[in-house]
Amino acid sequence: MKRLSAVTGVLFAALLVTGCPEKKADTPTTDTPADTADTPKAPELKAGPGVDLEKKVVRIGTLDDLSGPGAAIGKPYAQGKRLLAARINAGGSGLLPEGWTVELVERDHGYNPTNAIKAYKEIREEILFLGTTFGTPNTLPLMPHLEADKLVAFPASLSSKLAENKHTPPIGTPYKLEAERAMDWAVEQAGGADKVKAGIVYQQDDYGADGLAGWEASAARHGVEIVSKQAIAPGQKDFAATITGLKDAGATHVLLTTLPSATGPVLGTAAQLKYMPIWIGNTPSWVDIFFEDKPLPNAVMVNFHWVIGLPFWGEPSGGMTTFLEAFEKHGGENKRQDFYTLVSYLQGLVQIEALNRAIAAGDVTREGYLAALGTIEDFSGDGLTRPMNMKNFPYRTSDLSRVLKPDFEKKSWTVVSDFAAPGAAAPAAPADEEPADEAPAE
Repeated sequence: MKRLSAVTGVLFAALLVTGCPEKKADTPTTDTPADTADTPKAPELKAGPGVDLEKKVVRIGTLDDLSGPGAAIGKPYAQGKRLLAARINAGGSGLLPEGWTVELVERDHGYNPTNAIKAYKEIREEILFLGTTFGTPNTLPLMPHLEADKLVAFPASLSSKLAENKHTPPIGTPYKLEAERAMDWAVEQAGGADKVKAGIVYQQDDYGADGLAGWEASAARHGVEIVSKQAIAPGQKDFAATITGLKDAGATHVLLTTLPSATGPVLGTAAQLKYMPIWIGNTPSWVDIFFEDKPLPNAVMVNFHWVIGLPFWGEPSGGMTTFLEAFEKHGGENKRQDFYTLVSYLQGLVQIEALNRAIAAGDVTREGYLAALGTIEDFSGDGLTRPMNMKNFPYRTSDLSRVLKPDFEKKSWTVVSDFAAPGAAAPAAPADEEPADEAPAE
């Protein structure tokens, strides 16, 4: 990433010349100050809410889940932004012009949409943008406020619906496309569509609807029957009926569009009922604490697979090296490997790149920030991830995802199926065959 310097608008003083020789005939007779037309003047910085030009401080808001059903993800996600802020404020990162720092304005909404709106209203006048708004159902109600305030909010979500709004840019492959890719792999893994009886456990909100839509669309394309669809509520504790429904229907491959707080109990209940299908989880279904044997015995996870389009912790790359160095230096006392700390940090790199460009363009208003964001393409965070594109709208950051399997001994991942777009492995339907109807959501 090129290091861009802040424009200060300082004018050069006129050169004082003493003891000049007598002018020759071809010497101009008009005195011209050195700071006139030949020296371009840089534009003065325009600033909006959340920007202190004198101190070069930018205030960034975060709406986190530190106490609700998504806290297993929300807490490490909050750490990712704090880690990046600490790295920038320590100086020498090259991520912002020298002397510029950031300040986080944090609130906890507890995965409650009403609390999210309340917290947003508390801080909206103090910030340039929202570095985190946690969860699809907590971000959607903010849409009219974000548009009215011209404020960009980066969701801790890969919702297809959020990608349709200029003010809520996701940073990865949407849940719907992850689900489609998961079905492609299920057919490949089983050895044919006729060997797959599909099931799904999905959260009863917009996140769950996104996964369900992708699972249904890809099933229709492959000719796979979805034999059981189990809707669950955020924070639900008892999953006996959920597992019984899947088991009685004979589901062989089950998509989990769930949060970790549900993933663990779902798999644990399935193990107790001696039901062991192939499980495939959307990105938010996993948290790295599952690598620890105490919260969930590893045997319960033996058939779990993960479909994601983002990097995992420790994946070899130059950007990962920089991240791990920053984590060791600025990660605080209780350092623990967590995918969501990494993803939040990566999301922050995109945000800071947009801020960098806004400063260089001389416009650090909310409108200027959105315009700068829209110039980003092929951004990889110094190689931390596959190139991301923020220029396409509706946002289509990436179409690619892959299927991983946990390696509990190494506390890492094995790539089962590499990056691909959904449909790449789907056979073309015969020309005389009518397309299958999508199954209605329960």
